Amino acid sequence: MTGARRGAAAVLAAALLTAACGSDPTPSSTREDPHVFTNPVIRTDAPDPQAIRVGDTWYLFHTNSGGRNVPVHTSPDLVDWTPAGDALPELPAWADAGKTWAPEVIQLAPDRFALYYTVAHRESGRQCVGRAVAATPSGPYRDDSSEPLICQAELGGSIDASPYRDSDGSLWLLWKNDGNAIGVDTWLFSQRLSPDGLRLSGPVTKLLKQTEPWEGTLVEGPFLHRHDGKLYLFFAANAYDRAEYAEGYAVCESPTGPCVKAPENPILKSNRAASGPGHASLVEKDGRTWLLYHAWPPGQEGSTDPGRQVWLDELLWTDGKPTLKGPTPTPQPRP
Repeated sequence: MTGARRGAAAVLAAALLTAACGSDPTPSSTREDPHVFTNPVIRTDAPDPQAIRVGDTWYLFHTNSGGRNVPVHTSPDLVDWTPAGDALPELPAWADAGKTWAPEVIQLAPDRFALYYTVAHRESGRQCVGRAVAATPSGPYRDDSSEPLICQAELGGSIDASPYRDSDGSLWLLWKNDGNAIGVDTWLFSQRLSPDGLRLSGPVTKLLKQTEPWEGTLVEGPFLHRHDGKLYLFFAANAYDRAEYAEGYAVCESPTGPCVKAPENPILKSNRAASGPGHASLVEKDGRTWLLYHAWPPGQEGSTDPGRQVWLDELLWTDGKPTLKGPTPTPQPRP
């Protein structure tokens, strides 16, 4: 996107905010500054975003839309994204198309990438987790398995898998049992992954479940991040198609817990600019930490036009606590 187009986008966003709030809080010099950006960074339906950096390029993956199982976008800067096709054009024989959700990718070697994704399991009728590999970050990924990696059909299914490499090099996978699909508790689980990323090993651990009023009947979308030696578990909670959907975190002693939820949760929630923000992922660039997440336009929860757009806000660390001011609709400095 050119500087002129970015400036135009900033002017439009400021105008919309003026209409909503009755005044324009953004100086004209800021609106025209080519060093800023304005949310959302992807304006089409792109739920459950996760991004990795390989070389000078960012690769973002999200829940199925536009006829693609795992849409992938590329960007040089986390702001200007270009659609780059379908990372998983073929599903395994045991899966049905149409409900391929929450994909996440981790790089295991220069020419090896592992994709974990939620998909409809034909035999059980539940959502389960699959895994696929590729030689390049954008794919195509191939899942040669004869069955899901994780299913937990008796617990409603398994969704929202997230890979994590800890500071000691160990690999882990987090996920959620889809308990709200059958009216039971939703737990966030963790289990160790084999070095090739294809198998789970060792005991499975329950980290936490829904317990707080803001969480409603579910927690989901977990991911781990270590900052200054401290391990943080981020998660979304409440119904994805409601304004009450939001993002919180817990502090864990290890990838197997125990984890303690932050009393200040949620740290990201609806405002006049965006509704139901959550199912986030975290990226780091030039010493700064950023949260990628989806959100609805206010009053359009559950609509597919435009659907859940991708927002980007800086995550700050204050006395060991992650904080952010988003969702931010006004121009802000680029990553």
